[in-house]
Order: sequence, then structure tokens, then C-alpha cells
Amino acid sequence: MRVLVTGATGFIGSRLIPALITQGLTVRALTRNPDRYQAPPGVEVARGDVLDRASLSAASHEVDAAYYFVHSMSKDTRGTGLSFEERDRLGAQNFVDAAGEQGVKRIIYLGGLGDESDTLSKHLLSRKEVGEVLAAGQSPLTTLRAALIIGAGGSSFEMLRYLTDRLPVMIAPKWLETRSQPIAARDAVAYLSGCLFDERTAGRAFDIGGPDIVTYRQLIGIYAQLRGLKRLIIGVPVLTPRLSSYWINLVTPVSAELARPLVDGLKNEMICHDQAILALLPFERTPIREAIRLALQEPRPKTIRA
Repeated sequence: MRVLVTGATGFIGSRLIPALITQGLTVRALTRNPDRYQAPPGVEVARGDVLDRASLSAASHEVDAAYYFVHSMSKDTRGTGLSFEERDRLGAQNFVDAAGEQGVKRIIYLGGLGDESDTLSKHLLSRKEVGEVLAAGQSPLTTLRAALIIGAGGSSFEMLRYLTDRLPVMIAPKWLETRSQPIAARDAVAYLSGCLFDERTAGRAFDIGGPDIVTYRQLIGIYAQLRGLKRLIIGVPVLTPRLSSYWINLVTPVSAELARPLVDGLKNEMICHDQAILALLPFERTPIREAIRLALQEPRPKTIRA
């Protein structure tokens, strides 16, 4: 089986590729800059850009299945004149058209959790729309929806890590009381790879999360305990997402343009309501304390990735 992984240099793509290789698959990594990509041994590298429809046909040629991990969370650096939502939709449409043309049998997509009864942030709404575009194509789609993924290098985890490490006293907005169901990076990878080998997951969407439901305040507290840090959190109602993103930019390596969509999404409760995946792919999920402990054991990367 030959599998195409988009977002190969990203937080999840870079973790999934070695897992697929260990299972004996032929992996093709899609990247806009092959010269900068240090591919694991045996990985095929394809130059391509989801905003460039022509580049996707060759990348999808003779591919059995594909993973879609592309989101436009930064500003328009290529001068397309499109908003990030428009870039997301165009990229997904280009990809699903190329996949259908080349006869790709499965697409697996990692989206975001979020209660649709709430007013979703622009970022989470765009992820939902991308899933709808991919589902409308010829290739059967499996969608996995996740909240915060705990692992070194992930933008959400690193934002939390730097804030907790650097601020003995935190002035925090009300989104700190929002509940979430984080998942360990290794569990997310296990679900992503497991779905590939289980045809029962084709054409379906699943919520994935760890066994614990926590507020972001509790998450910071658990992290601080594991690091042996004493932290005081003072909640204030006036810290808007825009102000929060500027503040995060000052305190952490996370840029304001990346922090803004992350912070916007924190107002939405991210809880797994659909537990069907547990019956199809049963394994012992990693508790939140263990997930953070494992992330702390990993080398801290120089680059924070979405």
C-alpha cells in the first residue's frame, strides 16, 4: 500500500510517517519545499502545494490512501489575495479533485472538535468546512475530530508550556474555564494509522480524545505540578482574544498570527460526544498526566508547528 501524507513536516504528519513505515507501508510525503525536508529513510518525497492543482496529480499518482493535514493558520505569504478560510476551501477542493482523478481509495482527515451548538471560532469552522469539502469527493473519507493534542512541538501544547514556565502569576481570561478533552500525540497517531486498516471507518466521522476531561486552568495546574512549579492564576473578564494573542506573542515563541486562531478556539468546549471509535479501535488511552509527562521527556523542538 502506498500512502500520501500531506503536511508531512507538521506536528502530526511528522509523527505519523514513521508509524506508517514501521507497519510496512510505502509512504509518500507531500511538501512545498523538498530541499528543506529531511525525509526518514525510505520515504518518497513529492513536491506539491494544495493551492496548486496541477502539482497534486503527480503526487497522488498510484496512491492507495491519503492523509490530509493542511490548514491555513498563518497570513497569506504567497500573495493569493484569499482569506485563510478561502485558502482552506480551495486547497481541500484541489486535493479531493486530484484524489478522485487518480483513484485514491481512502482519505483520512484530522479536524477539530467543537460543539456545533456553540458559535464556532473561524478556525474551527474552517476545519469543519474542509471536512465537508473532502467528504463530497469520490474517495471515501474518514474524519477524526480532536481537541488539544499533547506532544512536544505542537502549537497548543507549546503555548501552554511556555506560559506556565515563564509566568509565576498569570492574568488569564475566562476561556481558562472552558472544558476540553485533550489527547496524547501517540494516541492520535494510533487512531490515524488504525483507521487506515479498518474499512469500517470509511465514510464516517469520529471524535477522538483521551480519558480525561479538564478545564484549561486544570491543564495548566497539572503541567505545573509535573514541573514542580507553583503558579497563581488570576482570571479577568476583559482580556479579548486579540489582546491575548499579543500577550502570548510577548511571552512565548508563538507568533500573534498563530496564537489568535488558537485562542479564538479556546472559547469552544471540546468534548467527545461520539464514542463509536472506542469500539472499533480499542486500546488503553493515555491519561492526561502521563501524556504531559511523555511530552516533557521529548526534546523541545526549535520550531513550533500547527
